[in-house]
Amino acid sequence: MDSAASSSSEPEPTSSAGRGSPARVGPGDFDSPAPLSEDRRLATDRMLPSWTEPMVGQLSTSIGGPVGVHAAVGRSRHWTPLRVVFLIALAVLALGWFGKAGCIQQTTVDGQPGQSRLDWDDQRQFYGLCYSNIVAGFSENRLTPDDLAGGAAPYRTFWDVDGEHQYLSEPVVTGAFMYVVAQAARGWGNLTDAIGLPRALDVVNYFNIAAVLLALGWLLAIWATMRTRRRDPWIVAVIVVSPLALVHVFTAFEVLPVMFTALAMLAWSRERFKLAGLFIGLGAATAFYPVLLLVAIGLLCVRQRRIRDSLIVDAAAVATWAVVNVPIAVLYPSGWSATFTTWRDTAPGPDTVYRLITQMTGWAPPTVLVTGLVIVLMLAVVAGVTYAAMRSPREPKVAALMFLLVAGYLLIGNQWRPETSLWLVPLAVLAIPHPRILLAWMTFDALLWIPRMALFLDPDRKWLPVEFFYVVSAARWLIVVGLCAYVVWEMVKPVLVRPAPAEHLLRSPVG
Repeated sequence: MDSAASSSSEPEPTSSAGRGSPARVGPGDFDSPAPLSEDRRLATDRMLPSWTEPMVGQLSTSIGGPVGVHAAVGRSRHWTPLRVVFLIALAVLALGWFGKAGCIQQTTVDGQPGQSRLDWDDQRQFYGLCYSNIVAGFSENRLTPDDLAGGAAPYRTFWDVDGEHQYLSEPVVTGAFMYVVAQAARGWGNLTDAIGLPRALDVVNYFNIAAVLLALGWLLAIWATMRTRRRDPWIVAVIVVSPLALVHVFTAFEVLPVMFTALAMLAWSRERFKLAGLFIGLGAATAFYPVLLLVAIGLLCVRQRRIRDSLIVDAAAVATWAVVNVPIAVLYPSGWSATFTTWRDTAPGPDTVYRLITQMTGWAPPTVLVTGLVIVLMLAVVAGVTYAAMRSPREPKVAALMFLLVAGYLLIGNQWRPETSLWLVPLAVLAIPHPRILLAWMTFDALLWIPRMALFLDPDRKWLPVEFFYVVSAARWLIVVGLCAYVVWEMVKPVLVRPAPAEHLLRSPVG
């Protein structure tokens, strides 16, 4: 009788896994100096950097060493991985804004009191390394197809340049984003006039408003990538501290396709197929490369015999793209098609392998030949990734296939602007779980900005010879090829059958 009363009066402990299953009561189960927490959930499957990364493990000794074997991981209500990563991201974004702030400095117009202009004197935008397409596209001193300072509507308004009509050569969603930000900048300037505050140039307001929205888009991409890689949230910190993010988040509007692609991959991982197609369609209306996610998903669905799921994603993507593009194409066909004609008629950029060949051989292939070659080589890239995906002994990851396709598009494309390397950052983090390798590549790629800006300096201001840029550009090309080779090797290498480790060795800190 006493035994029964005793057992009914004592609380029943839970298992160490925190799943609420009954456990056997031992002699030391109630030796805790304080009552046990009601919430006993543990993130037992979370990857811990202080265990998996020897460098992090060594650095952690300054604050007490790696996480303990019996630590209650995932119980903090305040310092969650997402909040910590967001805090670091905000600091990096602030530094990125300061890096571009030199190009939004104002100066007075000579002989016109009260008038101001951007201070781009003596090629400040190049030697200060602060050049941004966002600022240049809104410049009040240049009449170009990207100049929205006069309130021109994208795709409807054209500019006469050398007797030809030129339109805004950006995809529809990007053009709409630029137009909305331009109107917001003009409205903010009118508001400051109305309430008597000092008025900045519209181009300054334009850049600052765009920077705030792009920063929110970058945080959203980080969040989506983190939710996609739930078991290893700290690897996403590589995206946050990436030198490419520091230099190029505010160089152009490339954050928009990165955000839509990250959201599409998250939706796919949660089996929200229509939502994944929606984000792919929106991403395709900001840049070409999100379309390649349809290829990656299609290959995975063929292997898994999930053709219906792939068709749902494809249909949602095409429908979304059509809803966004068809009205503009019908109303303003010349302006809408400018995006494609500009890509077709643009000569290879200085960052491409074609320009490198020209520098080495002196042969400059015609633009139409390069455009045709890019199309043929891109089909070859898709065929090669398809072959690797079908022959892989293990199930390939969508991120790995997407990394190969996007990297191939940059490697053989006729343009590889420095800011487009941002496309690879979230994909590389998901496909290559080696932070030191990734940070080394990202640092090298970000430093390429220095010799590239030197290309535009006057001869008496150049700090580096032109040949130096082409050397480091070729090195960047080879580094990305090496990363692709690693991803392919991880896909096709034989599967090694290893004995299962003992349970107490599954989570042991780095020695």
